[in-house]
Amino acid sequence: MKRQQQHRPVAPPVRLVVAGAPEGLDAIVLAGMATEAGPARAILHIARDDRRLQFLEEALKAVAPATAVIVLPAWDCVPYDRVSPNADVVARRLTALARLAAGKRKGPTIVLAPVNAALQRLPGRGFVRQTIRRLQRGDSIGLDTIAGSLERQGFNRVSTVMEVGEYAVRGGIIDLYPPGRASPVRLDFFGDVLETLKPFDPATQRTQKPIESLTLLPVSEIAFGAEAIARFRRTYVELFGAVTSADPLYEAVSAGQRFPG
Repeated sequence: MKRQQQHRPVAPPVRLVVAGAPEGLDAIVLAGMATEAGPARAILHIARDDRRLQFLEEALKAVAPATAVIVLPAWDCVPYDRVSPNADVVARRLTALARLAAGKRKGPTIVLAPVNAALQRLPGRGFVRQTIRRLQRGDSIGLDTIAGSLERQGFNRVSTVMEVGEYAVRGGIIDLYPPGRASPVRLDFFGDVLETLKPFDPATQRTQKPIESLTLLPVSEIAFGAEAIARFRRTYVELFGAVTSADPLYEAVSAGQRFPG
């Protein structure tokens, strides 16, 4: 005779509601929740606006300095606007997403995001992992490989780099202006070996003290590359019909270039 297997009732998830807490106390409550959750789970807190988010970030640094705080800002424009998000805002967002996608947390972690950032669709974890690249002096990597990676990250190829999101190739040298940096960087190759990485002044083209490594972030949260462009062209025609006249959006994306908005 088989014994009947006894199933223990599953305890319902614990729900904690904190209401009417004065400013400052909420930071202490969040820090306590993050400590209790441990490194296995990150705590997400949605702030009502940017001012409140900044206050919470500063408060958490004061009351819980050992807790990692990841800030995910919102775009400084609305979806479907004719103006693209600022490159620095995109860099901060992708930096935050990269830290989350890495999944390596040594201690309690709190993610802070305003309402607008929480409502906005985000690129997938796979996209974030594939498009963020770290370069280090002495790496054996072909110049063409870096150029292809920059194309997929949304960089525009130009003759002279002047603005964020641009890159240029001259012989064994790649100049690029990554998001989040105060100045562009010159990569000097000897064959397939990355010999030096030097920031430079875009106005004078004079290089500065070399750096050991560089983390490349995408210029856009939208995927580029041959596969993405082909999918865009196919879907664009399906939705809007054949392109019979000059369409700046269609032509720009077909050429692998970012379009404003």
